[in-house]
Amino acid sequence: MQKIEFDTRDKKPNLYNLLIITGIVFAAAGWLLLDEKTNAAAVSMILECYFVIALVLLISAFVRQLQYNPYSYNTIMYTGFALFVVFVLIVDTVLTVRTLRNPGLYFETDLIDWMVSSTAAYILVTFPFILVFSVFLCLSNVFLIRREGKRVVNILGIVFSVLLVGGALLILGQDLFLPAVRLNTTVWQIIMNILASVYFYLECMLVGAVIAGLITAGYEPEPDKDFMIILGCGLKKDGTPTPLLQGRIDRALRFYRDQKEQTGKDLTFVVSGGKGPDEVIAESASMKQYLISQGIPEQQIIEENQSSSTLENMTFSKDRILETGQAGKIAFATTNYHVFRSGLCARRVKMRALGVGAKTKWYFWPNAWVREFAGLLTEHRGKQALVLGGLVLINIVLTLYSMA
Repeated sequence: MQKIEFDTRDKKPNLYNLLIITGIVFAAAGWLLLDEKTNAAAVSMILECYFVIALVLLISAFVRQLQYNPYSYNTIMYTGFALFVVFVLIVDTVLTVRTLRNPGLYFETDLIDWMVSSTAAYILVTFPFILVFSVFLCLSNVFLIRREGKRVVNILGIVFSVLLVGGALLILGQDLFLPAVRLNTTVWQIIMNILASVYFYLECMLVGAVIAGLITAGYEPEPDKDFMIILGCGLKKDGTPTPLLQGRIDRALRFYRDQKEQTGKDLTFVVSGGKGPDEVIAESASMKQYLISQGIPEQQIIEENQSSSTLENMTFSKDRILETGQAGKIAFATTNYHVFRSGLCARRVKMRALGVGAKTKWYFWPNAWVREFAGLLTEHRGKQALVLGGLVLINIVLTLYSMA
């Protein structure tokens, strides 16, 4: 299987064609469903073709997005929705076969009911993943609390797990938790379907964040880089790198040595990190000392000692690279769970850089996925409102039609 090369495409992919096709298909399906003579199998086959086309377009957009910019909201969105389309395609295939075999037993109302319940059905099928992920997240938070103390960020994962499982149980078991008299009203059905749409959207984004994080963390850039940014993350009391930071430096060194061996090309290290309130020296100075101890010449190292966050790491490192007056290809080294978010920050300051990830303890990963997921909810609000609003609108229309 051919490797997908990141950052090799200059044009951003889009899915306007899928939006147009979606509008046409659902308008045609709606018009056919209004006709009492319409065969349910015909509409089901139209939807079958649509979902096949949608899946192909989503996969194509996902591949092209990796080639353009793997560190993007779109990478997550295409992944999450492609999985949902796979699910509805399988279900619709079963439904199509049944309608063709027994045309007199299935009617247009059955198709509408299926479409209305598809989000809840997806939540049901993926609930084992949600449950396992939530348990994994809780366990990782327990390990983090034992290792790093009761910080708010280490406790939020437990709260998120409770909300994640609780929301799914509420949607799937509403008849058990809510008064039966309310379940038969149109208003209540609309409310519950809206809740299912919102939960479904958030679940798609979470699954997409997990997959995107794994893909970007495992990617190995081409050995043709001119600069390697190393992101700081804290020092020991004596000013030497912590195991986490040393892992990042060693990962950068491994990439450099592999590049030197394969191509003979040198690169310049940009050590990025300021001095924290509890640190005796700047993180950049500590990293520089470590690199020199590993045989890297001092003139091959640039210090950036003002940053205090990942975004500042990328902003100030870019400035230091520009000060050299040299243009070149850039990579960055960080911990594997941090690669995706670091790449997002690099693109936010309009710097094209590819990440390499150093291995770390397993219990850092779940919290990292939740952070990426939470960060996405605060960005691209317009695009997210459009996608989520479309899902909610479709669910409302279908619910009203099914209960008319």
